[in-house]
Amino acid sequence: MNNLHTSDMIIRNCSILTPEFRIKSDQSIVIKEKNILAINDTSIIDEQYTTSTTIKGKGKLFMPGLIDAHMHTCQQFLKGRIADEYPMIWTRIMVPFESNLTKEDVSISSQLSCLDMIKSGTTAFVDAGGSYMDKVAESVIDSGLRGSLSCSTMDSGSFIPENMKSTATEEISKNMSLYQDFNGLGEGRLNIWLSLRSLISCSPHLIVQVFEKAKELNTVVQTHMNEYTNEISFCLEKYKQRPFEFLESLGILDANFLSSHSILVSENEIDILKNYDIKIAHCPISNSGKGVTKTPNLLQKGLDIGLGTDGAAHGGLSIFDEIKTLKSMMRAYWGAPIFDPLIMPSKKLLELATLGGAKTIFQEQKLGTLEAGKKADMISINIDQPHIQPTHDMVNTLVESVNSSDVEDVIVDGKMIMKNREVMTLDEEKIMHESNLAMSNISYRAGI
Repeated sequence: MNNLHTSDMIIRNCSILTPEFRIKSDQSIVIKEKNILAINDTSIIDEQYTTSTTIKGKGKLFMPGLIDAHMHTCQQFLKGRIADEYPMIWTRIMVPFESNLTKEDVSISSQLSCLDMIKSGTTAFVDAGGSYMDKVAESVIDSGLRGSLSCSTMDSGSFIPENMKSTATEEISKNMSLYQDFNGLGEGRLNIWLSLRSLISCSPHLIVQVFEKAKELNTVVQTHMNEYTNEISFCLEKYKQRPFEFLESLGILDANFLSSHSILVSENEIDILKNYDIKIAHCPISNSGKGVTKTPNLLQKGLDIGLGTDGAAHGGLSIFDEIKTLKSMMRAYWGAPIFDPLIMPSKKLLELATLGGAKTIFQEQKLGTLEAGKKADMISINIDQPHIQPTHDMVNTLVESVNSSDVEDVIVDGKMIMKNREVMTLDEEKIMHESNLAMSNISYRAGI
């Protein structure tokens, strides 16, 4: 017994999704000091390791935590509001809505978002930015999740409400304050990035300043890119170039850039994406009303792609739903015309939601797969259910049949933050009560 290695937690006798995206049964996972120490057959782990905390894994499949590569915590109270609306939704509805939010609204919205993500199996996310991001940062720290946050940065555009208008200098100062106050907090779970809300809401001066400041801080810039036809028209009319061509002409592009949406990209823009090794976040449910992403082509070019929900307003915060939607879109639009049923196989879809997401947040060395040496960020799926078992191929069933409600446990940084569907870090009953009260007040103020 004295020869056994100690650990913080052992998950015994479970199934796992391997780094090769295969299923392996009768495994045990050893966790110590926030990391995965070992994964092996249960009999071997029992002979080598001991722990004070044992998790029963029978009937569960453990897999890497899902990563939401693009979302908005401040839009949690827009659920059900934008369906069937004509574009551009974000200038007509979303920005005016955000302009009416108070600090208290953002606080409860971000808590609700974190609660929603935990119960959906998301362990890390990228928030594209909004107002009062300090409150979002506090919610992320409390929740136990891993987050990459930025401010909603914009200094031009007739659609911006008066109370959201500011100068380029003020916008840079706002971003710097968030970075200085919160980057690296939550025991390293919190990363602060810089952002541009969109090219149509940012002056060239602000765009250059944001990229230069990001280089100085060695952090990431994220932007909504090539999402709407209006955005393309704006750049063509004003700069005589498409969005990525314009950014390249400024001499500011580099690999520390996350391009969200990236739906309406030309072949030349795809070459630019490849040349600068730019990361991409596709949001299938949100994107489906605007166009079909060139995902197969982008993957063939070797580009890194993750999946995002674009916030609860577009269809909830379930990456499992995004996986299903992307599979259907790719098969119908790209696969069916050339009779290619393998246009988007299940293994690739799971990779986009896990390791692909880890690449988009620049943390693939420590996240995205279950293997020794990586962070203990993982979720379990209750696979002992009639809509899942029995199955000919569990990988296919993960994509086709598993839902967010099947997530049983969530572990981030080696800490159990949800156990048997009970969230351990947040008061679910309190958050739900306060959210219902906040929704009434926000709807009245915003007139929605």
